[in-house]
Amino acid sequence: MENKSAPLAARLRPNVLQDFIGQAHLLAPGKPLWQAIQTGNPHSLILWGPPGTGKTTLAKLIAHASGAEFITLSAVMSGIRDIRVAIDKAIELQKNYQQKTILFVDEVHRFNKSQQDVFLPFVENGTLIFIGATTENPSFEINNALLSRCRVYALKSFEEGDILKIIDRALFFSETELQKTIIFPKPLRELLASASDGDARQALNLLELSLSHGVLQENNLIIEESMLKEVIAGTMSRFDKGGDIFFDQISALHKAVRGSSPDAALYWFARMLLGGCDPLYIARRTVRMASEDIGNADPKALQIALNAWDVQTRLGSPEGELAIAQAITYLAVAPKSNAVYTAFKAARVDAQNKGSLPVPIHLRNAPTSLMRSMGHGAHYRYAHDEPNAFASGQTYFPEKMGEKIYYEPVSRGLEIKIQEKLKFLRTLETDRS
Repeated sequence: MENKSAPLAARLRPNVLQDFIGQAHLLAPGKPLWQAIQTGNPHSLILWGPPGTGKTTLAKLIAHASGAEFITLSAVMSGIRDIRVAIDKAIELQKNYQQKTILFVDEVHRFNKSQQDVFLPFVENGTLIFIGATTENPSFEINNALLSRCRVYALKSFEEGDILKIIDRALFFSETELQKTIIFPKPLRELLASASDGDARQALNLLELSLSHGVLQENNLIIEESMLKEVIAGTMSRFDKGGDIFFDQISALHKAVRGSSPDAALYWFARMLLGGCDPLYIARRTVRMASEDIGNADPKALQIALNAWDVQTRLGSPEGELAIAQAITYLAVAPKSNAVYTAFKAARVDAQNKGSLPVPIHLRNAPTSLMRSMGHGAHYRYAHDEPNAFASGQTYFPEKMGEKIYYEPVSRGLEIKIQEKLKFLRTLETDRS
């Protein structure tokens, strides 16, 4: 255990694997990480997971089990010089004492590529056993050379049952420290576990704060419901503007809209707002949803999304948030079509891959006599002068491409009518041929 001036979370940090609670998908007997700790034979690895899931604790357990020197760097505070000092110490320990060194880098995703590259030769030759901790997706934030030399372990947020076990362990530990009986009814412990949002560190910090505000009665320390609610009132749902959790939640919101689930879409919208997301970001994303997933099946969806964005810009909260909620529910129940989105992607591929094909001469502009003498615009048929305002047989693609069909309306919403119109026009083309 740590010294008494340290936070409860640090004092309660387990020293042996048997005391570690949770992450059973990684630490069940026979699993590679369990094997590395049990045998004292560690390997370089990346621990990836949300805050408070035990990354630092696991790194220390690995070092303790292997008897290795444990050097810690924080990517927020450290630079190249600090890395060099750690490497020099590892070289000395290996050379003079045949001692292993584990270099633990917290928030490793904050190191830039050149800083990450410094580790490579020393991980490669065995001077260092590298352990990185990150809340961000390693495949995006860790350079490939370092990532290829490490095994990635994905940690999960703690289940409420595991958080309750951690709280109970902390209460037993605190009763010994304080030499008092702590009265903390199970419903209140469950409330604390729920407020911790799967973060063990937050659970212990809230518990420690609750204990400091407990009511003393003789040899008892009583945790009261009103006080506990005051303690947890300031906690926020887990959210990281720009990190994995941010993108996971906006992905869930978008997919709920696409899947025609207004209730789930509103839930994720509320979650993001509670976590501190700028409503204007969500308003902008609703515009994309309107075009990508609804398109011409209901063109009104785009206008409603734009209106919601405008209300948020003009009035702010709460009126803007309500308007965005209205837009989200409309988009969720609107008929769905990705035909425009799919067609645009296909057209972009052709535009990019087929080079700078010339505009057919009959489609070229002819504002001058020179251009007209060169044939620009010759034989162009003005659609409004044709039956059905359709110049049957006239082509609009570059000659070398031939005719293409990108846009295939679906049989939902207004696109049913569009589909019928295109079918009629294509019939006219067939009749002409």
